[in-house]
Amino acid sequence: MTVVRSIVLFVLAALAEIGGAWLVWQGVREHRGIAWIGAGVLALGVYGFVATMQPDAHFGRILAAYGGVFVAGSLMWGMVVDGFRPDRYDIAGALICLAGVAVIMYAPRPV
Repeated sequence: MTVVRSIVLFVLAALAEIGGAWLVWQGVREHRGIAWIGAGVLALGVYGFVATMQPDAHFGRILAAYGGVFVAGSLMWGMVVDGFRPDRYDIAGALICLAGVAVIMYAPRPV
């Protein structure tokens, strides 16, 4: 159950951070306005709180592992929202990152 909770929190964190960054990008680069930027800033704040809910107590471990989730999630966001087509190297890199997440977060450790 702890692993499932951790994965759900990583997904929620990715949605908040990547979505927030995308909203700021749209507000600034695509000239959609201050409301988009404000919504992005709020979503980025939510990301910070979601990360604190991870069951592991080590900040460095959580953020290091989340980096791999961010890489894969960013590529997926680009595919779904912006029509980005990753190539085989993008996909290979994302899979390597997710393997790193699994090792960092879920490898057995002495208690």
